[in-house]
Amino acid sequence: MAVTAEKQTPATSLPPLPADVEVTPVRSSADRTAFIRLTYSLYKGDPNFVPHLEMERRDFMDPKKHPFFEFGEVEFFLARRGKQVVGRIAAVNNPRYNEFHGTNVGFFGLFECVNDAGVARALFDTAAAWLRAKGFTSVIGPMSYSTNGEVGLLIEGFDTPPAIMTTYNPRYYAALMDANGFAKAKDLFAWELSASTPPPEKVARIAEKIRHREGVTVRPVNLKDFDTEVARVKAMYNAAWEKNWGFVPMTEHEFDHLARDLKQMVKPELALVAEVKGEPVGFALTIPDANEAIKVANGRLTTFGLPIGLAKLLLATRHIRRLRLVLLGTVEGYRRRGLDAILYLDTLNKARELGYEGGEISWTLEDNHLVNRAIESMGGKRSKLYRVYERPL
Repeated sequence: MAVTAEKQTPATSLPPLPADVEVTPVRSSADRTAFIRLTYSLYKGDPNFVPHLEMERRDFMDPKKHPFFEFGEVEFFLARRGKQVVGRIAAVNNPRYNEFHGTNVGFFGLFECVNDAGVARALFDTAAAWLRAKGFTSVIGPMSYSTNGEVGLLIEGFDTPPAIMTTYNPRYYAALMDANGFAKAKDLFAWELSASTPPPEKVARIAEKIRHREGVTVRPVNLKDFDTEVARVKAMYNAAWEKNWGFVPMTEHEFDHLARDLKQMVKPELALVAEVKGEPVGFALTIPDANEAIKVANGRLTTFGLPIGLAKLLLATRHIRRLRLVLLGTVEGYRRRGLDAILYLDTLNKARELGYEGGEISWTLEDNHLVNRAIESMGGKRSKLYRVYERPL
């Protein structure tokens, strides 16, 4: 499929399309492998890059294995200059997003590209043409495949590796977005919090008063009753986030799929449920930063058929010292009542007991001032900034 978007967008406002680059959809197993492995050449020599596990990426792209494809549609594209792969992108049709928000937007994700604005345009224009043919009027991204996955372009915070299930990219990607007519839709924050630094005494004192006044009990999830616990958290998750920008309720299969993946990493002491009179009203999920181990395996569990990467991964897993707080929320009726502070405190105390050094809280919306102030009150320092972009079609 050749790029023809120069007839649809004023050439004077965008970089010229390179005549020697062709963008085609992923159709073969070889294309899929090239799509996945492009990152190895693009990030070669970058000490902070952490590759995804190839096995996980193949499942992520497989309509038979990932639950997003039960309702959504994705087209994967590769950009080649001759025989060399120089970029990739996914065009995403997420009908559940548009139904939930009453919008008419398409999405792009999994974007990777050499430092060439023309190649980036070829990718963006091809994805835009696919989305435009479906009737969408604008495109938002990067998202893989929604806000329930990896979201945003890294804008600040290139000096440290990404935490598990967060994005990382070269610094020049922001310039590629600007050159191709994208504008900011929303910024997302990541926060760094040390387990060795005790929370401010005032915060801890107020949280304990709220705990006793409201009758709040906090318990770890019961992995022996995993399915029941997942059902409880699923209901709270969809209720707690329903008014957030970009939120899309997870389907039963999506949530179960994510829960199964996370179960391998979860430490019950760091997966907390807050209850009032036995009713679950809030939760916090913090997981070991498995990227520390995945980086050692370099994305591959086997080499020449031998489980060398797997052995490295399992060994490195024992030495993970960082965490990522992935989710923290309270249901309607219990917000602005201090439950978030209780969950933060209990998570921090348990992380210290387990010997973790600290880690990342991510991500939060730039305009969620209540949550951002709460994290700052606990001693959190903003460490990364991610940007979601939008462009009319």
